[in-house]
Formats: sequence, C-alpha cells, structure tokens
Amino acid sequence: MASSVNRPTDLQLAQVAAILGHENSQFETLISHLMSAANEQRSQAETLFNICKQNHPDTLVLKLSQLLHSSPHAEARAMSAVLLRRILTIASDDESQSQTLYPSLSPNTQSTLKSTLLDSVSRESSKSISKKLCDTVSELASLVLPENGWPELLPFMFQCVTSGNSRHRESALLIFAQLAQYIGETLVPHLDTLHAVFRGCLSTGTDPDVRIAALGASINFIQALEEASDRDKLHDLLPLMMQTLTEALNSGEESTAQEAIELLIELAGTEPRFLRKQIAEVVGAMLQIAEAETLEEGTKHLAVEFVITLAEARERAPGMIRKLPQFIKRLFEILMKMLLDVEDDPAWHSAEVEHEDAGESSNYSVGQECLDRLSMSLGGNTIVPVVSEILPAYLAASEWQKRHAALIALAQIAEGCSKVMTKNLEQVVSMVLNSFQDPHPRVRWAAINAIGQLSTDLGPDLQNQYHHLVLPALASSMDDFHNPRVQAHAASAVLNFSENCTSELLQPYLDGIVGKLLILLQNSKQMVQEGALTALASVADSSQEHFQKYYDAVMPYLKAILMNATDKTNRMLRAKSMECISLVGMAVGKDKFKDDAKQVMDVLMSLQGSQLETDDPTISYMLQAWARLCKCLGQDFLPYMNVVMPPLLHSAQLKPDVTITSADDSDDDIDASDDESIETITLGDKRIGIKTSVLEEKATACNMLCCYADELKEGFFPWIDQVAPTLVPLLKFYFHEEVRKAAVSAMPELIRSAKLAVEKGQSQGRNESYVKQLSDYIIPALVEALHKEPETEICTSMIDAIKECVQICGPLLDENQVRSIVEELKQVITASSARRNERGERVKAEDFDAEEGEMLKEENELEEELFDQVGDCLGTLLKTFKAPFLPLFDEMLPFLMPFWGKDRTSEEKRIAICIFDDVAEHCGEAALKYYNTFLPLVLEACNDTATDVRQAAVYGVGICSEFGGAAFRPFVAEALSRLDGVIRRPDALHPDNVMAYDNAVSALGKICQFHRDSINAAQIVPAWLNCLPLKGDLIEAKVVHDQLCSMVERSDGELLGLNHQYLPKIVSVFADVLSAGKDLASEETVGRMINLLRTLPASALASTFSSLQPQQQLALQSLLSA
Repeated sequence: MASSVNRPTDLQLAQVAAILGHENSQFETLISHLMSAANEQRSQAETLFNICKQNHPDTLVLKLSQLLHSSPHAEARAMSAVLLRRILTIASDDESQSQTLYPSLSPNTQSTLKSTLLDSVSRESSKSISKKLCDTVSELASLVLPENGWPELLPFMFQCVTSGNSRHRESALLIFAQLAQYIGETLVPHLDTLHAVFRGCLSTGTDPDVRIAALGASINFIQALEEASDRDKLHDLLPLMMQTLTEALNSGEESTAQEAIELLIELAGTEPRFLRKQIAEVVGAMLQIAEAETLEEGTKHLAVEFVITLAEARERAPGMIRKLPQFIKRLFEILMKMLLDVEDDPAWHSAEVEHEDAGESSNYSVGQECLDRLSMSLGGNTIVPVVSEILPAYLAASEWQKRHAALIALAQIAEGCSKVMTKNLEQVVSMVLNSFQDPHPRVRWAAINAIGQLSTDLGPDLQNQYHHLVLPALASSMDDFHNPRVQAHAASAVLNFSENCTSELLQPYLDGIVGKLLILLQNSKQMVQEGALTALASVADSSQEHFQKYYDAVMPYLKAILMNATDKTNRMLRAKSMECISLVGMAVGKDKFKDDAKQVMDVLMSLQGSQLETDDPTISYMLQAWARLCKCLGQDFLPYMNVVMPPLLHSAQLKPDVTITSADDSDDDIDASDDESIETITLGDKRIGIKTSVLEEKATACNMLCCYADELKEGFFPWIDQVAPTLVPLLKFYFHEEVRKAAVSAMPELIRSAKLAVEKGQSQGRNESYVKQLSDYIIPALVEALHKEPETEICTSMIDAIKECVQICGPLLDENQVRSIVEELKQVITASSARRNERGERVKAEDFDAEEGEMLKEENELEEELFDQVGDCLGTLLKTFKAPFLPLFDEMLPFLMPFWGKDRTSEEKRIAICIFDDVAEHCGEAALKYYNTFLPLVLEACNDTATDVRQAAVYGVGICSEFGGAAFRPFVAEALSRLDGVIRRPDALHPDNVMAYDNAVSALGKICQFHRDSINAAQIVPAWLNCLPLKGDLIEAKVVHDQLCSMVERSDGELLGLNHQYLPKIVSVFADVLSAGKDLASEETVGRMINLLRTLPASALASTFSSLQPQQQLALQSLLSA
C-alpha cells in the first residue's frame, strides 16, 4: 500500500468518516474497491484506506476484524485477512513509521482484535480463507508471543488440536507450523506436549488435510530445534510421516502425496541427519514411488528430487547416501529409463528450426538434469562403477532410444566424474567413437554431443591423447548431408574440442577442417551455417597465427553473410558472422586484417544506428565484436569509440527486470518457472523472478567496458567519468556474478587509465588530483563490497583488484584508507577460518569418506587462493609504504601467526613465509625486530618436503642476510647448513626443484657478499661458484651473474683462488651466460662480461679455452670478435 504523502482533502476526510461510521456497507464497498480491476477505482480506494490507517488505526482494525469474522461474502473475508496481516505486521515504507501498526493500537483494540481472530479461526468454514486467517494469526503471534503478549493463544491452539473438528485441528497445526518457523525457540518448552499432538495427528485414520498439516508442522519444528538431543526425541515421528505418504498414495490421493513429498524434500535439504537412522527405509520407499508405473509423472519426479536432495545435502550429512550403493544403482536405472522417453519427431530431421529437443519429454529433461546433479554430488568413484555396469547393455540394445540414452548419460555425468573418467579415458572415448557409425542419426547426434561435452569436462587430456581419433571422426560427420542436424552438431563439437587445445595440436588438421567448414558455410540450412561459423571462430581463436593461410579463402564468405543476412529469420546468422569475423581478425593480427576491418566496422556502425528490436541477438554479439576489433586494432580503434560507447553504457546500465511475489502465492500467480528466460530465487518468504537475458546483456557490456579500459589505457580517459559511476555500484550487484566480476576487474584499469593519461599529458587539463579523486571513489567502494561479498572466488578477485589499485596509486592513499584495507583483510581471514572449521566439523560426520575428502580439499583450495591474494596484497602494501606500514602490520600479526602452524598446508606455509620475506625486504632496519621470532621458522622451512615452501624459505634467508646486518650474524652457521641441504639434494636440479635450488645458491652468494667475515670463505666461495650458472629462476640468475661479474672486476681473491685456479670455471660460466642471449644476464652485465674476457691475458684465455665445450668456444669467439 503506497502511503499518501499529501494532506487529505476535506472531501476525503468526509468520505473516511462515512466509511468508518456505524453503518458497515460503505466500509464493505471500500474493501471491494481495493480488489477492483479498474486502476482508477483501486487507487482512490487505496488512498482512502491509507488515510484511515494513518488517522484512525483502531477503528480500521476493528472494522476489518469484524468483517473477517462476520461478513457473508467470502471475498470480503479473504481480503480482510490479508489486509489485517499487512497493516498489523508489515512495517510501513514511511520512515517515520518504521515499526508495525500493532504496538500503536489501544490495549482495548488489541485484546478485541486477538479474541475476534481466535473466534474467526473457530468459525471459518472455507479452507482457503482459513489458511489466510492462520497466516494473519501466526504473523501477529510471532510479534507478540515472545513478550507474552497473547497468553490465550497456545491454550486455544492445544484445545483446537485435540478437538473432534478436523478444520480446527488443521488450523492449529498450520499456525504451529508457522510459529515454528518464526519463533521456534518459544515453543521448545512445550516439546513433549507437541510431540504427543503430532503423533496423534499423524496417525492412521486422521483426516488427510490434518495429517498433511501435522507433517508440515512437525517438519518445521524439527528444523527449528537447535539441539540434536531435542530433535532425537521426535525420531519416532518419521515412520508416521512416511505412512502419511504411503497411505495417501494407496488411497489415490496423489495431490496430498505430492504435498507430503515436498515437505519431506525440505526436511532432506535442511536436516538430512534426522533421516539417518531410517535412511534405507525412507530412500527405498521413495525409489519405489519413482519406479511405480501407475503414478503421475509429477509424483515420481518429486520422489527422485527427494533422493537427489539428500545426495546434495553434503554440508549437513556428508557421505550418507554413498553408504547405500544398491540404491544408487536403482536410482541410476530410474533416471536412464526417463531418458528413454524421447520420440523420433520429424521436426528433428527436417532441421528447419534450432530446437534440439524435438521429441523430448519432461521425463527426459528431468532425467538429464538429475544425472548431472547426482554425479556432481556423489562424484566419480561412486558413479563410474554403476555406469560401467549399466551402460554396455544400453549401448548394445536394438532400440535406438537406449543407445541414445547411454550417450546422453555419459555427457551428463562427465563434469561430476571428470577425475575418474580422465583415468579411464580410453574406454570412454572408444565407447563414444564407436557410436559415430550408428545407423540411427539421433544416436550419432548424441555421440557427437558426448564428444563435445567430454572435450569441455575432460580437456585438455582428451585433446592431447585422442586428437588423432576425435578430429577425423568429427570431420567425417560433417559430410552427413542427409542429416543437417548431425552436421551442425559436429561443427559445434569442433568448437568444444578446440577451446581446450593448443595451436600446435590443431595445425595438422586445419586444412581438412577449415575446408569442410567452408563447404558447410554455403549449406542451405541456417542451422548448419551457424554451426560452421561458431566452429570457424573457435578454430581461428585456438590456432592464432596458423590461421593466416586460410584468411583470404574464408573472409569473403564471412563478409558476404554479414552484408546479406538482413532478414529477421537469420538475425542469429548475422550475429554469429560478427563473432567469427572479429575472432578471425584477432587471430591473424592487425596487418592482415586492417583493410577488411574498415569495411566490417562500417557495417557494424550502420547496424548500430538502425533500430534493432530489444530481443535481437545482434546487440550482445555486436558489443563483443567491437571489443575484439579494439583488441586487434589497438589505438587505431579510438575514432570509433564515440559510436561504440553510448549503446554499451546503455546496456551496462540496464535495470534488472525483477518481479517479486510472496513465496506462498504460487497458486494465484501464473507460474513463471516454465519460462526459460526467467530465473527464480526464493529469499525468505519472497520469490524473486529475474529475466536472465537482461542480466546476460548487462554482464557482457560490463566485461566489454573492462576490455576497452585494459586495451586503450590512456585512450580510455574521456569515458572514465561515465564508466566509473556505472560500474562502482555494480560491485554489489548480487543478482549476477558475472556482472560483479566484470566490475571488479575494471576498477584498477580505470585508475591506471587516468594515471597514464595524466602522465602522458592526455588528460584534458586534469592533473594528479583527478587520479586521487578517482581512487578515493573506487578503493573504499571495493573494500566495502569485499565486506559484503558472499562468493569466496569473487572475494579473491576483489583483493587482487585492491592490490592492483594500491600498486597504481599507492602514495595517493591516506592512512584511513590503508587502515580500512587492513581491517577488511582481517575480516577475510576470520571468515575463511570459520568456513574451514565448519568443513573440519564435516570430517567428523559418521559417513564421511574419501570421496567427501576429495571434495573438501577442492573447497579448501579456494581458501588457499584467497589467502594467497591476502599475502600478495600485504606484500604490495609493504612495498608501497615500507616501514611506516609496520604498526598496521603488527595488528595483522595475530591473524597471520596460525598459518605458521604445523597443521597447515604447504601452500599456506609458503604464503606466510612470503609475507615475512616482504617485511624483511621492504622495511630495512625496522624489520629486524621480527628476526628472532621468524628466522628460526624460516630456516626450519628450508628443508620442508614441499619444494615451493623451500623456495620461499631460502629466498627469505637471502633477503635477511642482505638486509639483516648484525641481526643476521647469529644465524649464519645454521643458514649455511640449511642451504647446503637444499643445494646437495640428489634431485636438486629436477624441474620441480630447480627454483628452490637457484634461490638457495643466490642466498649462499649473499652470505658470501655480506657476511664473509663469519664464514670459511676459501671453502664456501668456490663451492658457490661451482653451482653456477643458474638457469631456472631467471630473476635470481640475473642477480647472481651480476654479482659474479662484480667479484671478478674487483679481483676477489677467494673467487679466483690460488694462482687463479678457478679462472677456467669463471670463463665457462661467462660462456654459458653469454650464449643464452639476454635470458641469464641483463644487457649491462653482458657488456661487462665481454669486457672482462677481453682484458684477460691471451695465455690465460687460451688455457681456459681448451677446457670449454665446442659450442661454448664458438659462442665466445663470435662475441669477442664482434
């Protein structure tokens, strides 16, 4: 109800007086007008109603309750129940009235209202009005019961629930069910009484409506109980709950049975362990329902949904369903049977329209979806053995539907079973490829579909091992001219295959594949042309410069489609040609593409100017094509930005198309969930429907804005003032993850663009204060969004973005901003630890098994990635602000210390060590106070079993020896022995270990340089020289080889040795470094090395030359003679 802001007129006040007078007919008229379909009449009535509510709340409430109690008209009673619920329990939008209306009523009105409501519950005969009335009572009770504001209610309900009148019993149970949801804790003292009530109402012979209400009430109550011991007391209700279901089915009450299963599904999702003791009976009963031939599809689908929900309740009951292997096989058989419900529809063969699901039933689509969910929740070790047992018979069957079902099932389970299927790739691939020769085209289509899906889920292993079988098979399927749908699908599968593929791997097949795709481009069926376009685009994208040789053959066809596909029926074709042209252009590069690019952009510009319909796919394809053209053309694209940006900003600013309904209004509303383009989420008691096409266009646009800023750098400057206010609010756009991700990635790009424009004098007269203004807008917004972000992965991106912003404009941040970042990092670590502990609790569950362990490990890896970004962000703050940052760092320390613990993963230890390395490296003397605490831990980590931990630790030893001065001296001896342990490992030079080795050698060199007086130099300096050259860690290699050069320049005695005995080794290291070009030394170091070699006496050079490898000799000769 909108509140009327203007003061009421005299006429309105007179009308209100009449409406609220003794005579009831005018009040009834007002209520009926509130339901009027005529807008004018309804809005006048709403205005008058609001005046009543603001000026005469007591009279209004009494009138409504009287109408509800005594009106002969059902609609008036129903409307009164709804209006009372709204005005009593829903807070007004008006700021001045943030609380609900009830507390402002006089005590007299309150007590009359409460007794009238209870009396109405006793009197009401209509079932639907009873339900609305119970809603009103429940919501009011949830406000006043906790303060003991309705002492008559519970006695009344207990009286109703034991009465002989089944409508009374049902009403009381409906109210109990809602109270359990709103204020369950106030009912706990009545647990024993309620237990007896529920038992009685669930037992055989009770009215079906009462039993269903009792089922709902007991399930809500179980969910409301905090203590497991309290829930256990209600365990004996479970057999009665199940009996309610089976008896409803036996007496043919399928709608009652469906309601019962829906309630049990809710229980399975929220309190699965309540079912654990009788899990076999419960799941068995549901599977029996799903297998029953005589039941409605809807009932069977709900029974399947119940079992799948249990399988998905991993956080609350990990591994429970996996303990029932015989049921998993039965469920799989049921789902396979559902996939057989597919007919050979002529529309499939004619391939005139896109719909691939011609002939598919709702059984088929539920079966598909459930196979995917089942494999995602149970994992490959459980599902693959069942599949291996069941599928061979299906593949060998004479009915095409069975062979088709087997291939569809393989594609559906691939994502959830990817690890196990990858281990058995050969069987999987041969199963599918054999079906490429199947006599039935729909089976061949399903085989191609499976290869496409497997290429995505089992790539790149599938591509690397089986390209020689898969690509020729797809190529020959493209020749199936009798079955255009098979051809089109083969082309689409080429797209899936090449997305996970290197250009080297594709190259040998390109001639054949591109040739076939060119033939398909000229096919009369639009579907085939579209498939060919997407495949060409993907092949070009994956083969990059290898695609140049096909450019001249392909581009004329693509341009012809772009120019000629102007009809409404082939909009998608035109859209896909844009995608293909822009990807081909990016693959071959600006020089090859630039002449055609101008022509293509002219077409796009004229399209952009024309009035496209809002559902035209051209719009989003065009947004992406422009961005790719920009990536290809770089700064040459700037002149087109004035055309591109206005519509792009329009798309990025689209408001989500949202409809909000009450979650229990499902019967009154047209069910939106049938509409594919609408996604619904239920939040509390609201159901929110969102149009997905709008969200996708918005996400695409935001991604493109990010691309332009990234590509054009300072060239993007003129647009920042419009883009920043568009994207910053979208950091908190919770309807769509992609929108948030894009907004996050764009933040540092915007600041970078502004900073570069100011530095290069392209900022239209703006100076550094503009960059500060922008970062003052962006950084706090990022920090605040991070605080509210629900997805771990996006938190990780947000911290990364904050870090980049600090790198770009660090010195511009003020102390409060830096402090807010640190505060947020603390929060992030705390929240991450809480999630981890919750997972740790799961490990203790009775049914926890190895498969759950695998899944947990993957969830925890997300936490490691998050902590890695926290570490990087702290590193950037230390590097930017140096010692002045340490007081804030000290506040972080208690949050970081646990990561040094023995129980931590090696990745967490590595990150913790890297953070200390950054402190030591960037904070100079101010960091010495940390040495005594952390250096012993770092030294111990030098011999860790994990190579990444060793690398971080030995790097830290090098840093501390360089910057630690006297503070490091006490640790020198232990440092030498630890470094020696890393350098002398038998597998030290194995590719996995070489980074740790190189960093250890570098650290040893620093000890030789900064602590020579504390070591036996005559032994250790030559030992260090012996480890050179370094070839793994190119950064450390440059540092170490430069150090070697400096030591030779100052004729370091211990390096050259007695009578220059180590000179040959030094020359050989120089030769290795020089023959590697610029990789192992900076240009400046290379020059110094050549000069040193030239200054050596000829005799010394000649004697060392003879000990070099032939290729070293050649490299040196050519360098020295240059």
